[in-house]
This record gives sequence, structure tokens and C-alpha cells, in this order.
Amino acid sequence: MQQHILVTGGAGYIGSHTLVELISAGYRVTAIDTLERSEYRIIEGVENITGQKIDFHKIDCLDSNAMNALFNTNKFTSVIHFAAYKSVNESVEKPLLYYKNNVDSLITLLEVMKQHQVRDLIFSSSCTVYGQPDQIPVDELAPFKRAESPYGQTKQICEQILERVISEGFRVISLRYFNPIGAHPSGKIGELPIGTPNNLVPYVTQTAAGVREKLVVFGNDYDTPDGSCIRDFIHVSDVAIAHVKALEFLTKRSEKTLFDNFNLGTGVGVSVLELVKKFIQITGINLPYSIGPRRPGDVEKVYANPRKINQLLGWSTQYTLEESLLHAWNWEKKIRNR
Repeated sequence: MQQHILVTGGAGYIGSHTLVELISAGYRVTAIDTLERSEYRIIEGVENITGQKIDFHKIDCLDSNAMNALFNTNKFTSVIHFAAYKSVNESVEKPLLYYKNNVDSLITLLEVMKQHQVRDLIFSSSCTVYGQPDQIPVDELAPFKRAESPYGQTKQICEQILERVISEGFRVISLRYFNPIGAHPSGKIGELPIGTPNNLVPYVTQTAAGVREKLVVFGNDYDTPDGSCIRDFIHVSDVAIAHVKALEFLTKRSEKTLFDNFNLGTGVGVSVLELVKKFIQITGINLPYSIGPRRPGDVEKVYANPRKINQLLGWSTQYTLEESLLHAWNWEKKIRNR
């Protein structure tokens, strides 16, 4: 029987790329999104890549009536839950918005899943659950430290909820992403920030395209080789493929209840300034940038130990940093019609 997967936040950056990989792997998909922070053209891009019409519904995960109606008319086998706000910076300014949206939407989803006896969930988590870890690279046994932002804390709270609710029959895998970048190699979907980008690479590509006057690097006085923050940048299509691997892993397991988590990163730390210089090198574009003050909520350095996901899910990254940056730049040029 073909498995039917509900993808929440399906018009989002990682959600849309995961739709492509799910369809490629033979799954039937239904996508929901509020389109508050994306646009329907992303769904059309997925359709263009896959050659399939996407069963899409404009639904908010906080709306239990709409969610119940959707579950009443579909027999889902699993859910992949992306729908959440994701800006570290915005969460510092608007913490209540983040607690309400990110935590309550998960609880509503779990209640509806339980009512309709859908037990399998892949949860979109983040390396922000680790705060500033004591050891780097960080593995899954690292304790949750004080979250540096309300966004990070919402991911900690959600994981703690999920670990507890498996007693009600759920089977959950939490994927802790590091820093997804890039775009689909076809150039038909990619990151589509509404307004000023909160993530580094869209800000880089928008500056290169002349949309932004210059890039501001937040802080050059961190305890790192060049003074800028260190991150683990991973191609979004690699992230998407990991969700298919996690789904396959969960389906094969015989346990009636299960909670497990996996780091989703390359295992290589790259500084913000290194990434900026790499972009200039591979595109030949003179990218204007300046150094600004540190940004509240930013962790100094974090990158993954991906051994667990490599061994248990048979997943590893396929794309290089250079390919990720080129794909991001190709996508930027496309949306600017250049």
C-alpha cells in the first residue's frame, strides 16, 4: 500500500524540497501551509520539478477544526511537521508569538493525530536545542543548555513534549538541523524570504543581486579563528533526503512507541566570513560587506557530529559548500529574472 504523508509547512523552504524527495521516492503527499511566510509559486515549482499536481490546502496547524476535517477526508500514514516560525532574531523581539505558534501548533497536531490514530511523526527540530554546547562537534548525547533564543527554546519544549507523549502511542523521530542553505539544483524552488532575510545566505545572494546595499556580518570578536560565528552549512536537498530516510527507518521499526533524534549536519564548521569569501570566490562578484555588532540570540560556534545518522539511517551529505552557494545564487538570479 502506498504510504500517504501529510507535510505541514509544505510551501516552506525545507518542506517544499522534502515534497520533491518524497514524491521521487514513491510516496503520496498532501501539503498544508498558511502561506503567511511563503508563496503558492513554491508549490507550483514542486509540481514543475515532479510533474505531479500537489494536493495542497491552505490550513493553519493551530486550527483544530480545519485539521480534523483534513484528517477526516484522508488516511495519513505519517506526518512530517515543518510548520513553525524560525527566525532567531525575530523570536528575541517577539517571544510570545513564537511560544504560541511553535508549541501550540504541535500540541494541536498531536491531538488530531491521536484522534485519527496516526502515530508516526517526523519532527523538524534544530541545533539551537543545544544552546552553546560544551563540546564541538556536538552529538545527540549533548545536554540541552540554556537556549540562546525563544526560537531555540520552543524546539527544546517541543522535543520534551514529544519524548513524553510517546506513552500515548506515538512514534517520533526528531531531526536537529544545523544550517540549511542552497536551493534545488533545477533552480525551480529555493528559499523565499518575505521582507528582509533572517538567514545569512539569502542576505548574501540578495546583496549580490543588488537588492540589499551591503551585507552586515554580526560580530567579529567571537572566540573563533577569524572572529565571526561558526556554523555547519548543509544543502537543503540533503536535509530533504534525510526526511525520506527517517520515514523509511520509522516504518521498518516494530516498536509500538519510539522517540529518537538525529543531528543533521555535515560535520564541518565554516565561519560566516569564510562563507562570504567563498561566495565571492566562486561567483566573481564583489560583495560589499561590513562588520556590525553581535546579534542577540546567536550562538558562537556549533557544528554537528553526524555519525549517528550516517550509521543508523545510511544518510550522508551529497553536496559541497560550493555547490550549495552556486545553487542559492542560481535561484536568486531566477527570482530576480536575471
